[in-house]
Amino acid sequence: MSWRPQYRSSKFRNVYGKVANREHCFDGIPITKNVHDNHFCAVNAKFLAIVTESAGGGSFLVIPLEQTGRIEPNYPKVCGHQGNVLDIKWNPFIENIIASCSEDTSVRIWEIPEGGLKRNMTEAVLELYGHSRRVGLVEWHPTTNNILFSAGYDYKVLIWNLDIGEPVKMIDCHTDVILCMSFNTDGSLLSTTCKDKKLRVIEPRSGKVLQVKS
Repeated sequence: MSWRPQYRSSKFRNVYGKVANREHCFDGIPITKNVHDNHFCAVNAKFLAIVTESAGGGSFLVIPLEQTGRIEPNYPKVCGHQGNVLDIKWNPFIENIIASCSEDTSVRIWEIPEGGLKRNMTEAVLELYGHSRRVGLVEWHPTTNNILFSAGYDYKVLIWNLDIGEPVKMIDCHTDVILCMSFNTDGSLLSTTCKDKKLRVIEPRSGKVLQVKS
């Protein structure tokens, strides 16, 4: 009987990615130098959004996916925030709606016109104020439209109903800065990681912490 290794051999071990041609890339984008631990980009079926380096407030680019190649320095931006933009997320139900949050303590909702921006956008559809310190994370509810979660440096998670533009619940169980939050598939559970080195599983409807692990 021949000897066999105990590990599972991967069929992809000799598969290598190929760099796309330059004309199929997005070039010349001044990506933010902010050290906040976040993605700073978001993509959906229509657009690519990227947080950019800018003076005097925060801004991000929204580029149609088919518009590859070099991006001009004066390309129109979404630039309504007074502080650095820390997170951006596309609405999973409406492809032209994007949420952003910033060091200016606000969460803003933007409606991107079909075909992308033709000029700088400074007016948001909604401006949401509820955090006392900068807002580091936003996350859309995966199964309910117009429900948005935001996490701030005030250690709070706010649940926003965008139909009324108000927070409908506050989750106040964290003792330090929230670093990440993510939903399960049906949105019945929210998990967060925190600077206090704890992972929490929370029921968003009641705000009850179901599990905590260090």
